[in-house]
Amino acid sequence: MNSKPIWVPKNNKTLLDDYLTFLKKKNLKSYNKLWSWSVNNKEKFWESIWKFSKVKGELKLPIFKKNEKFKDSIFFENSRINYVENLIKKESNDTAISFYSENNTKRKYSWNELNNSINKTSNFFTKNGIKKNDRIVGVLPNIPETIISFLATAKIGAIWSSCSADFGEEAIIERFNQIKPKILIISDCYFYNNKKYNIINKITFVIKRIKSIKKIIIIPFDGKKLRYVPNFKFVEWNYIMKNKVKKNKYKLFNFNHPLYILFTSGTTGKPKCIVHGAGGSLIQHMKEHKLHCNINENDSVMYFTTCGWMMWNWLVSVLACNAKIVLFDGSPFYPKKDVLFKIIEKENITFFGTGAKYIDSLKNNQLNIKNKYKLKKLKTIASTGSPLSDDSYKYVYNNIKKNIHLASISGGTDIVSCFVLGNPKMKVYPGEIQVKGLGMDIDVFDDNGNSLINKKGELVCKSPFPSKPLYFWNDKYNKLYNKSYFSVYKNIWHHGDYAQITKNNGIIIHGRSDATLNSGGIRIGTAEIYRIVESIIEVTECLVTELILKYDTKMIMFIKLKEKKTLNKKLIKIIRDKIKKSLSPRHVPYKLFQVNDIPKTKSGKIVELTVKKIINKEKVENINSLINPESLNEYIKIRNLI
Repeated sequence: MNSKPIWVPKNNKTLLDDYLTFLKKKNLKSYNKLWSWSVNNKEKFWESIWKFSKVKGELKLPIFKKNEKFKDSIFFENSRINYVENLIKKESNDTAISFYSENNTKRKYSWNELNNSINKTSNFFTKNGIKKNDRIVGVLPNIPETIISFLATAKIGAIWSSCSADFGEEAIIERFNQIKPKILIISDCYFYNNKKYNIINKITFVIKRIKSIKKIIIIPFDGKKLRYVPNFKFVEWNYIMKNKVKKNKYKLFNFNHPLYILFTSGTTGKPKCIVHGAGGSLIQHMKEHKLHCNINENDSVMYFTTCGWMMWNWLVSVLACNAKIVLFDGSPFYPKKDVLFKIIEKENITFFGTGAKYIDSLKNNQLNIKNKYKLKKLKTIASTGSPLSDDSYKYVYNNIKKNIHLASISGGTDIVSCFVLGNPKMKVYPGEIQVKGLGMDIDVFDDNGNSLINKKGELVCKSPFPSKPLYFWNDKYNKLYNKSYFSVYKNIWHHGDYAQITKNNGIIIHGRSDATLNSGGIRIGTAEIYRIVESIIEVTECLVTELILKYDTKMIMFIKLKEKKTLNKKLIKIIRDKIKKSLSPRHVPYKLFQVNDIPKTKSGKIVELTVKKIINKEKVENINSLINPESLNEYIKIRNLI
């Protein structure tokens, strides 16, 4: 925790200022007062967000209908919207979407072209019998046509779901078989780290297992011609695009109509199918984009993500700000390690988002971005996916841009948004997330449900918010829903993050609470250990978990070192001493092992629980959720050495 800020904002006007003017409440000038008002006056706050953001639709009372059960409280029960109508408002030839691939494939869609393509695709869906609540799914790279497919689905009230193109056969089947889609949309291939991958081959196996699929659409990755031709029936995307544009009026659906199904990573069992509503997702995203991220009309926004990560859904909603979005598909380090910043400079990006591990990689490779790129238009960098270390904060300001709003944000698939995030009007402190989200009744509890200040505990949300899941698919009597969020504290959302509210009123996320270590009765967050160890120059990244003994537990650390480095006695001592000095003797691991790779989910999250099961000789399930499942073989071998 730092007492000295690393960035102090200039007195520039933001959309948050405009919102305060809109409210006409002079007593809410401080952010803490505004936040308190937002959580204690839900009806007034969320109605003000609807009106300030100019949501298109029918606004009707009640704004908030409270129920004794958190889950059953409803926002905008009688209001109606069309999600797509709120995104595609501009009628112009200005660019709406720019796309870049690592193999130099590029294309753009204007607002008019985007609207026409959505209409053509939704008409195709309707002609092929798709009705409200039917499921349409994609196994797709991060290309513009993925967004078009999603928005065409949402326009007619069908439900979208997607896996990124790198998902394996079993991972795709395990997710989509649960929700019984009628149409599957794929690309012929994708590129990653200078390699081309055929998607069609695995889909041949997938469609044999998912019997509900009636039609398959294939999109050429380059937008022109298929590189591979399958041995099954399909419709080529360009055939749909040749049809005449037939503009249909937007049909309004209930505010809480299902929009998409997102899946948990599935590292602890079968992936949960989380159903999110159109209105809740829209209004939450618009609040975050405008008030917390200061995304204005005609801004350019880029988030490095895949369509299998919730940040893709978050990025698509940026269109509601009348801002351009920029997509990238491929390795963020190919053909050069600064490829994303080349695009940021060229596209005049104002807001760039990425995972914390990407920033860590830039830091570890000692890239000095500001010496090569001016980044004049770039106002904000957002980081999520895992905690951002103090050193990575310092790296951004020293090596990317000095005057930049660095916003670490945290939420998740469960809420398709953020609990804690940035504020462009406030100071940035290294290692701290700036604020609790407006309208999000966040707190940190001890095991007995008492609030904690400047102490570590469980991140909770004490009252409902619009983007809570509608339900889980096939979850009879909401048993899994309630178990996931309300089994720890009665009627209070338990998010599963180990967190701390600081003296600055910021938030530190110390890692997942289910991966929290217990040393002599003291709970230790994994992220605080990672921050210390990964600051050592020889270390790329690490993973720490527990070996469970009969009457005790021992901390085991796995370390990935930089090329040609070895975990010798000298380096082990350096690591142990630094942990002991920076944290405490309790944080020092029992044994350290060098590994070639750290296992992660496809969204880049380290899977401590999977490794914990391996070293404790427990059954490991669902390795299909990992981006590098082969890395586990090394841990199995190490298990016998402990």
